[in-house]
Amino acid sequence: MSKNILVISTSPRKNSNSEALADAFIKGASESGNNVEKISLREKTIGFCRGCFACQKTQRCVIRDDADEIAQKMLRADVIVFATPIYYYEMCGQMKTMLDRANPLYSSDYAFRDIYLLSAAAEDEEGVDSRAVSGLEGWISCFEKAKLSGSIFAGGVNAPGEIKGSSSLQRAYEMGKNA
Repeated sequence: MSKNILVISTSPRKNSNSEALADAFIKGASESGNNVEKISLREKTIGFCRGCFACQKTQRCVIRDDADEIAQKMLRADVIVFATPIYYYEMCGQMKTMLDRANPLYSSDYAFRDIYLLSAAAEDEEGVDSRAVSGLEGWISCFEKAKLSGSIFAGGVNAPGEIKGSSSLQRAYEMGKNA
């Protein structure tokens, strides 16, 4: 049975290494017959959460920008994949802001069960992505029917396209095929 998979690329850079991971995941997921949609936050207008909690009653954010529409797509997705560069050993600010703006989903009947994290960084020592994984797990813990189903980290890549030829692209492809 095919799944509806939403891939959210959060990098502010065009042709980023984390987006290359997302594209590899998408290729695998598409080849397995899934319906895949990719959203890049790079060109989107996403304001900060105001903390008003009106969304807990309406399941919609009072801020009418791109985050509201993206959250509605997250609501209907069976699988959500986040791709982020690692900045200062953490997910990028764009990803964190989108997670905050997905607050309307907390009290909704969301479809997603499986969440994946794809990340890339110039640093390549072990644990570079651990805070990003932990941050996403904190968000996921608010959704009792969802779980972190996998993560891939590509270290030692900085300039756009530097990931080309990395084994992490094949791993992302395989993860997508099995999502």
